[in-house]
Amino acid sequence: MKHGQTTGSETPVALVALGANLPSPVGAPAETVSNAIKKLRSIYPGTRASQLHVSPAFPAGSGPDYINAAVCFPTTQPALEILKILHGIEEQLGRSRGERWAARVMDLDLLGVGAEILPDLETYAEWRTLSLTEQMQKVPDGLILPHPRMQERAFVLKPLAEIAPEWIHPVLGTTVKQMLADLPEDQCAEVIAL
Repeated sequence: MKHGQTTGSETPVALVALGANLPSPVGAPAETVSNAIKKLRSIYPGTRASQLHVSPAFPAGSGPDYINAAVCFPTTQPALEILKILHGIEEQLGRSRGERWAARVMDLDLLGVGAEILPDLETYAEWRTLSLTEQMQKVPDGLILPHPRMQERAFVLKPLAEIAPEWIHPVLGTTVKQMLADLPEDQCAEVIAL
């Protein structure tokens, strides 16, 4: 298996991006993200977390700045079970699903699980090539892994590079570190560690 996809014991590694830009029942966005990390550590021993970062809302003007982070953890759970746990944590922190890409109290995105591609390469490719307008309007019927746009987002890759720089994207064949280096410098400069 490719380096960075598993732990030394060949257990797949799950990657999760965290983001919040509205207060939640536990506090301001930084407290909310920290609380979500604490919840994940209690469920998944061995969870590694990045620093907290601040970044502009995406798309531009869609709300207050976000607090972002990333975690990774070894797990043998199926991706859909992990996703269910992530959604449960979001709900505990006050998330209600509404408008796509709106401001939110908590967002937990499953970015990847080892070298898994879900549901299949063709569906992944279709979602990866959507225009920005289509991305804002369409919602997938199910989980797509790896996350179709992770390679385009400094607010995902910068925190992720702190904890899983050598994870290899199972479709693109590039590491997190390489994907981050391929982004425009001005986009990376907007994501600032706290």
